[in-house]
Parts: sequence; C-alpha cells; structure tokens
Amino acid sequence: MKVYLYVLNTLADWEIAYLTAEINSGRYLDKTKTPVELIKIGNSTEPIKTMGGITITPDEDIDNIKFEKGDLLILPGADTWSEEENKKIIDIVSSIINEKVIIAAVCGATIALANKGILNHRKHTSNDLEVLKMFCPDYAGEDFYINQPAVTDDNLITGSGLAPLEFSYEVLKRTNLMKTETLEAWYQLYKTNEPKYFYALMQSLEEA
Repeated sequence: MKVYLYVLNTLADWEIAYLTAEINSGRYLDKTKTPVELIKIGNSTEPIKTMGGITITPDEDIDNIKFEKGDLLILPGADTWSEEENKKIIDIVSSIINEKVIIAAVCGATIALANKGILNHRKHTSNDLEVLKMFCPDYAGEDFYINQPAVTDDNLITGSGLAPLEFSYEVLKRTNLMKTETLEAWYQLYKTNEPKYFYALMQSLEEA
C-alpha cells in the first residue's frame, strides 16, 4: 500500500493535518504491518503554497505515478479546485476509483468530484448538499448524499471541511493503518479531551 497526498495551491492545511501527521510519523500505526510513506504528488514538482502560507514541494509529478489497488489518494480542500491544472487528477480519479484505489476527498475536493459525476451513484457527504447543487450544475447524486461529517462508501471517503478529525478517523479506519483499539482511543482523545483515552491509547500500543 502506498499513500499519496495531492498538493495544490491554497491547500487547506487543517483539513488533513491529523491524517498527515499520523501517517508521516507512524507513531500510532500498527507496527505489525509494513510501514507506509506519505508521498506528495502534484501537477509538477514545482512548490505550492498552502492557505496557511506554508510551501510544500511535491515528491513526484502525477504523470509518473501508477496507482494500484489498495493505495490511498488524499485530496485536500483548496480554493483552486476549479482551475484547469487540477482537472487532470480528477480525470485520473474517475478511472482509478473503479480499480479499488482508496479515494479520500474533503471539502473543495468533493465539489471537484461532484462536477465530474463521481458522486452521482456513491454515498457521500460534503460541506453541504446545497453547496454541491449550487456549484455543480450536473450533480445528480442528491439521493446518495448523507448529512454526516464524513462518509465511507467502499473505497470512497468524503468529508466536510469542518470535520477534519472525523474525516481522518474514517480514512484510518478504512485503511486499517491503526489497530482498532488504538484508533478508537485516538479518536476519542481528540474528540473529548478526556485523559482516560490517552491512557487507553498508550495501553493499546503496549499490547502490540
């Protein structure tokens, strides 16, 4: 399994922060499994600048990537999804999603998927149903819209930009990168800020 993060200008830093931090550090990941690397990909290897003003340099051009079944592709939110240069990755998604590559899209990325028709027959969420209908004239997936912070439908994970924790939880759950008891303690710790979940998290690591 390989983990790819698509980076584009105005990337919304906070929407993927939990996810990228845990995948990159590996601190709570299941150590019985092969370590994964977070690979940053872009339309070129030219640096992009996030919404927070942080410069990120892609590791690879998307033209050089061969996605395989079980790989994870993370599509963060951004204000630039409608720009022409970002249509290439959505074209790629429309083909690899049927090859069982795991697609995790949040906020503005869900709008880009909706515009391509990818959400028309798959359960999904976004920032709001009316937002999808407003910005996506050809969107026809209203019957599949679920008003939840994050939704998983087989190998498609979608999330609201207001729910980075829930989005990250769904991605980590779908990919099995953490043991179940570790993931549940991790999620509850950040969700509730209750110390008991920190000790449960540490206990889950000791039992590995």
